[in-house]
Amino acid sequence: MLERKAQAGTLESSDCLVMVEPSASPKFEYGGQNAAIYRRRVLGIIEEIAARYDGTASVRIEDHGAVEMTLRARIETAFERASGKE
Repeated sequence: MLERKAQAGTLESSDCLVMVEPSASPKFEYGGQNAAIYRRRVLGIIEEIAARYDGTASVRIEDHGAVEMTLRARIETAFERASGKE
């Protein structure tokens, strides 16, 4: 279960900043130069990772060209931090 706000990543080139917080209903914001192209793929990654955590979340991502491996790592870390497992 998510307990608090948390974030992972940076706004540097080839990285992304992921912010996660508990929410009454799932919310997803995805911004960046290629957001229209990768939105569906990133939403799938979030849904996959969020399913491992009990509760709903508001997730905001500012993508600056991160590859999928980086996106997954940042999202997973933000969820882990928000759940207090850090």
